[in-house]
Amino acid sequence: MNIEDFDFDLPESLIAQTPLLDRESSRLLKCNKATGELEDLTFKEVVNQLSPGDCLVLNDTKVMPARLFGIKEETGAKVEMLMLTQQEDNEWEVLIKPAKRIRVGQSVSFGEGKIIATCVKELEQGGRIMKLSYEGILQERLDELGEMPLPPYIKERLDDQDRYQTVYAKAVGSAAAPTAGLHFTEHLLQEIADKGVHIAFITLHVGLGTFRPVSVDNIDDHEMHSEYYQMTAETADLLNRVKASGHKIISVGTTSTRTLETIRSKNDQFVEESGWTDIFIYPGYEFKAIDGLITNFHLPKSTLIMLVSALSTREHILNAYKHAVEEKYRFFSFGDAMILI
Repeated sequence: MNIEDFDFDLPESLIAQTPLLDRESSRLLKCNKATGELEDLTFKEVVNQLSPGDCLVLNDTKVMPARLFGIKEETGAKVEMLMLTQQEDNEWEVLIKPAKRIRVGQSVSFGEGKIIATCVKELEQGGRIMKLSYEGILQERLDELGEMPLPPYIKERLDDQDRYQTVYAKAVGSAAAPTAGLHFTEHLLQEIADKGVHIAFITLHVGLGTFRPVSVDNIDDHEMHSEYYQMTAETADLLNRVKASGHKIISVGTTSTRTLETIRSKNDQFVEESGWTDIFIYPGYEFKAIDGLITNFHLPKSTLIMLVSALSTREHILNAYKHAVEEKYRFFSFGDAMILI
């Protein structure tokens, strides 16, 4: 299957630059995953798409203020660093810009030495393994020095940093938000629970695997980057009961989907587990965990639109995206959502 099979025309004007004031006032495009039939809704109507006994699965990861701006110690040259994944001790996988400035053994100073990052390994495409040294607690230093790592297609500054967090964000460790969850409010989640819908939480810390572009023509040749996930025994037990009862499991976002599919593919049931996943879901994949998906509108030729296509068909999803463009839905992280059921 070719990467060009997942391309579509998107006017730049439809890329949402700011979040709506009211999270649940986003639009929601309902797509019947079997027939491709479409219906235009508002996000607060999502409660009507769920039935008592169903389970909504949310990713409770919390975005770190992981973008840092510093200077190369040897020359004073400006360097930008995006922290992605903790490897061991104080070593982190990061993206460096410009990468050519930082080689093994060279260091970058942030906040006049409050954090010193020294390169211990060079990776592909601007990646580095950096060993950090700092006084006190790293999260406090990041809160002091870091910025929220908004995607590069968002050009405007975000005044309220909490708008790039879900209202249920808890487990600190992501380099990007699980954006399908940004539409939920505490009120809407309570309304869903009051209807008799179960709400479960998993964790997947969003790293490079989610947003690295596909650089090969044949998608079979693409390799996903590993991301850390975790499921508790409580969540596993709930999901097993829901599955056995014949009710639907609806994942919120592609990150939740990848976690659920990883665990159930390995174990034939949901289990308490943590680990690293590089699962790549695209058409032809047989889903074992989820019955439906709530997700935002994704970039052309991305692994995310491939995952969504796998749950339905490529033709149905591209038609849905064509409809969304014609109806001027808002796209990407701060944009509108769709539900496939």
